[in-house]
Amino acid sequence: MSAHGTSGFSPRTVLGLVLFGALVFVALLWMIGAGMGGREPNDGGAHVGGKGLNGYAAIADLLAKQGYMVNRSRSEAVLDDPGLLVITPLAAADVEKIDRVIAARRSIGPTLVILPKWQAAQLSPGPANPKVQKGWVQLLNSATPDWAESSTTFGPLTVDPLVMKSSTASWTGLGRDGLPAPGNITQFIDGEYIQSIVSDGEARTLAGYVDDGDYPDLADAAGVRSGDGDDENRWPLMVVAEPDLLNNYGFADSDRAMLALELIELAADGEEVINFDLTIPGYGRSANLLTLAFTPPFLAATLCLLLAALAAGGRAFNRFGPPRVGVRIIAFGKRALVSNAAGLIRRTGRLHLIAAPYADAARERLARALALPYHADTAQTEAAIDRALAARSPAMRPFSALSAELRAAHRPHEMLRAAQDLNALERMLKR
Repeated sequence: MSAHGTSGFSPRTVLGLVLFGALVFVALLWMIGAGMGGREPNDGGAHVGGKGLNGYAAIADLLAKQGYMVNRSRSEAVLDDPGLLVITPLAAADVEKIDRVIAARRSIGPTLVILPKWQAAQLSPGPANPKVQKGWVQLLNSATPDWAESSTTFGPLTVDPLVMKSSTASWTGLGRDGLPAPGNITQFIDGEYIQSIVSDGEARTLAGYVDDGDYPDLADAAGVRSGDGDDENRWPLMVVAEPDLLNNYGFADSDRAMLALELIELAADGEEVINFDLTIPGYGRSANLLTLAFTPPFLAATLCLLLAALAAGGRAFNRFGPPRVGVRIIAFGKRALVSNAAGLIRRTGRLHLIAAPYADAARERLARALALPYHADTAQTEAAIDRALAARSPAMRPFSALSAELRAAHRPHEMLRAAQDLNALERMLKR
């Protein structure tokens, strides 16, 4: 580690960069887990995410301002939650899935089904349409839903053909009446178990409920006697055939807006939570590991991991003791010179070439220490060293034998052992 003050960044700068990167990473994980990178619901569809004429964003906002807990659900798990579930299927929806969801809801909580009517084209904002906002649509034509009459959850149900409204047509229900729904067509239903709550000027049902149980509030709103159901725990099911009573198009009139609010409150049957489903219209998303990491009870473990990472980072920045000063790569002095030379020899793989010079240098040092003739040949000098060694330590191996062993060594550990023996002999003779 370098000495204090030699870094290009201050500790505060590094800490800021690390914290910023960590926060961005956690935010990215949260956005992925929350599905923010998925399909945008405000694309002109007839559902709660749509802000066009055929959408239901206005009624959801109004209910939220009235104190209800409004959820725009994109998870199929919410289909099994208590509270009012508002379903807005498309014209070509899967009837089996709708029947399965509604059948399960009868023992969970109240359900409101809004039938589709309009076919719409999304408008694109731009210079050519400066007043157009994202999600706005143009209504093209209308068609009865394909799945409604084949559904088994409403009893025998008929969605009558869309008819032209007359100049005297109007709607009435819940003690209110008003002008016809916008557009030039009206959609109504008829069925054996359907009791009308809102009807048009010719007593055709625009909104009603399935009379298969004891629902005193709904029966009172419809002006009929409450029925006797076999299952006392069965929750009510309301059907709205004319979507213009509840959609953004219908909210152009204050009377229809108040009617829509009262219909929702009546369908909720006292529940304070209202879930608008987005999975049946095709905007659902499946849960993943990131989603689970940021939802209870796994959120607690995620927070613990984040706190542990924060603690580890704090320990890394708040070090104890002075910083350790690094050692020079090439130190000063003879010891460093020898160390560097030895390292170079070792890296080049020529360690075996120094065995003979080391033995010769040891012989010359001993010759000077014993005052032997300087110009004597190698054999005579080594013989004289062996005689001196035998006089002082007869048990030690002769110098000539150790020198020959060192010269013959090729492996590093053999050379080291022979050099150590030779060095011990030299120290003993120089005493």
